[in-house]
Formats: sequence, C-alpha cells, structure tokens
Amino acid sequence: MDTDTRKRTFVVPAGTERERADKVLAAAFPELSRSRVQKILDAGRVRLGGAAVARKTPLSAGDALEIDFPEPPKTSLTPTEMPLDVLFEDDDLIVINKEPGVVTHPGAGTGDDTLVHALLHRTGGRLATAGGELRPGVVHRLDKETSGVMLFAKTDAAYFSLVEKFQARELNKEYLALVDKAPDLLAGVIREPIERHPTNRVKMAVREDGKPARTDWFVEEKFGTDAALVRCVLHTGRTHQIRVHLAFIGHPILGDRTYGKLVHRHEGWPLPRVMLHAARLSLAHPITGEPLDFRAFPPPDFANLADFLRGRFGSRLVRRA
Repeated sequence: MDTDTRKRTFVVPAGTERERADKVLAAAFPELSRSRVQKILDAGRVRLGGAAVARKTPLSAGDALEIDFPEPPKTSLTPTEMPLDVLFEDDDLIVINKEPGVVTHPGAGTGDDTLVHALLHRTGGRLATAGGELRPGVVHRLDKETSGVMLFAKTDAAYFSLVEKFQARELNKEYLALVDKAPDLLAGVIREPIERHPTNRVKMAVREDGKPARTDWFVEEKFGTDAALVRCVLHTGRTHQIRVHLAFIGHPILGDRTYGKLVHRHEGWPLPRVMLHAARLSLAHPITGEPLDFRAFPPPDFANLADFLRGRFGSRLVRRA
C-alpha cells in the first residue's frame, strides 16, 4: 500500500478489452460518482505509462494506472441522531446491521435520514472523506429495501484498503433470500453476465455482452412447492446481482416488484419489500489484517414472512453435507 493514501496504483482487471477509461474506473470505484471519476480524468490525475488518460482512452486488462485522487472537500452534511445497530467499531471501521427502508447515502430526493447522516452523528464526523462529500465512509452499498451487514470506513487508509479488497473479492458475502417457488435442485451456481437493461435504464439484466457475474445458491428451507429460503454467496458485485440471477432461473425474490412479475400470485402474503438480507460479511481487517466475521439475523418483517409461509405451506429444512 502506498504511503500517500491519495495516490493509488490500479491494475485493470481481467476480462476488460479496450473499454473507455471512465467506464472502467466508474465500475472499479462504485463509491465514486460518475461525474467525480470524469473530473479526475479531466484534471490529468490518471496516468498510464506516464501519459495522461482521457475519458475515452481505451483500456485493457493488465494496464497499470497511477491515480492521484484529489483531496475531497469536507462534507457539508448535517449529522442526524438516528438509532443504529452497531455490530463492531474501532478506529478504522464501523459495521452495522442495516434496517430495511433506510437509504445508504444522500442523493436525489433524499433527506437527512440516510445512514451517512446517522454515522456522522455516531462517530462525531469521523468518516473517511476519500469517497466524496456526499459519500463519506461508503465503500459498498445495500439497496434501500435490503437489510443486513454493512461496513463503513472511518479513515482514508481503511477506505482505500477496503476498496482494494472489494475489487479483488478478498471477502465473503452471504445473503438470505425468500424466493418464489421452491427450486427442484438444492444448490447451484449461476454464471450469467449482467449489464444495464437495454430499454429500462433503472433495471439490470442478463446479457451476453454484460460483465461476468457469479452467484452460488443453496436451499436452506422449503415451504411446500410455493417458496423457499435460499442462501446466496457472491463472487462478484454487480448491481442487483442476486435479484437478477434468481429471477433468471425462475425464482425471483418475494416482494421484488422490479424483477418478480408475480405480485398478483401472492395476494394476501405480507410482502412489504424485497426479501433480501445481507446475513454475513467476513474479511481481513483493512489495517491490522485480523480476521473479522460479522453476522446478523434477519429483521422482523423477514422472519414474519418466513413464519407465514411455514404456517400456510409447511416446512422442510434442508441439511447440507
């Protein structure tokens, strides 16, 4: 790791072939806005072989970029006192169990009730600034409706180390999902590329020209033939990956009105949101290297739906070797 945490060496990942620099960096640093990535490029802060890289410069796997991140402005956000379920906190990290319905960071149409606002209050403003003014501490995200384990960086050194770990997939992420219809198989691997939907830009889709994506899934419990509790292990981190992959194999997540298309079949079922929960996150501490393993039980709405399904359709637990 560089002594100056503002200057980074980034190697373009395998599978990239002559793709625009702004797209490569936006995908590599999802915690940064697209406009901030473009400003960094426009300022000549990204170099390849000593030459400045422009937005449209084609990059390929193995290209080693030197990136000089500018000092971001201090956040102008107002800390807000909100309840937080803190799983872990030290000088470098804070890990929480996110409630469903809470937005991670400010954006269009949000108020002062995001997780970032609450964490600024909790930490006395001590969150990493490297992610930008509106995203202090943010190294990964969960959708608004998704609950579960989420970590934030309190220092820039931790921030850059965590970004590298997420890029290199040096961590374990497991999710629980309540899905429509019980799968015939008890486990499987989904290797289908994902990219923005060709006509609906707010959705993602399985596409041949998409980015590689892999989700391993395991049935934990069957509720008759009508639903199941599934554990998913992510090997990549594409937007909406689990939702898209499970829908692709015919088992959309219950409550997912974007990818499910089966709302009417569930009339009378308690489906307040997308029933997806980040149950486990394990990794090496970004500074000390100490192994960390964080787990969180699903929230009441998730547990209530599972109980409802057991009562209506029965239950069969699946034991894995």
